[in-house]
Amino acid sequence: MNRIKEVLDEKGIKQTWLAEQLGKSYNMVNAYVQNRQQPRLEVLYEIAEILEIDVKQLLQSNKVTK
Repeated sequence: MNRIKEVLDEKGIKQTWLAEQLGKSYNMVNAYVQNRQQPRLEVLYEIAEILEIDVKQLLQSNKVTK
């Protein structure tokens, strides 16, 4: 799972803008945002660079805490 949607919302950035910056279709970025598809690691780093954040901020842990 990724946190792309949350980060975009926090920064007030639209998916269409991110799609343009990445050179990808809106549908592909929307699939990332909705967690229907996960971006390749290289793309995740590119998204982090575009959004000016650490790539770790785009990742959501799937660990269950006890």
